[in-house]
Amino acid sequence: MSDLAWLGRTKLLVGDEGIEKLQNAHVLVVGLGGVGSFAAEFIARSGVGKMTIVDCDVIDPSNRNRQLPALSTNHGVLKAEIMEERLLAINPDLNLTAIAEFLSPEAAEKILSENHFDYVMDCIDSITPKLTLLTTAYKKGLRIVSSMGAGGKVDPTKLRVADVFETRQCYLASLVRKRLRKEGIHAGIKAVFSL
Repeated sequence: MSDLAWLGRTKLLVGDEGIEKLQNAHVLVVGLGGVGSFAAEFIARSGVGKMTIVDCDVIDPSNRNRQLPALSTNHGVLKAEIMEERLLAINPDLNLTAIAEFLSPEAAEKILSENHFDYVMDCIDSITPKLTLLTTAYKKGLRIVSSMGAGGKVDPTKLRVADVFETRQCYLASLVRKRLRKEGIHAGIKAVFSL
């Protein structure tokens, strides 16, 4: 392991024990768009030692207003490939796995069965793969935080974190709740949403 001096400011916040915990953590980030790209970067900047990122999409010109990897020079390039290079430039010691594939039920099962994740970050904006990830991770007893809808919202003071079944005024969250109930899930998934 290289010098951890770059984590000096983080150490002031969390101490030696916190740094060690971060270094030993494995976080899964699925979806590298407007939420997931920033989440993955700040997780890397926190000093997390191991990360798996998943996204099958490529950069589109319409992504440039909100997605970290999107530039005028990389249209058509895989988001997972761009983020892999960026995250390793931040922390060359990061144990990083980049998966550029659609999160089918089979892929979700494989990824979640073959790894031990300390946290699962759902940053997917499409309902079917989002539900696939949430139900698979939940049934495996993993800690999850799921990003709900905030498109068109401009007041950051209205962001909230709650169990997905306690969310309100969020259309995406209402769809997720309905589908989770059909899977027999009624609590236990942390969600970030905007009022």
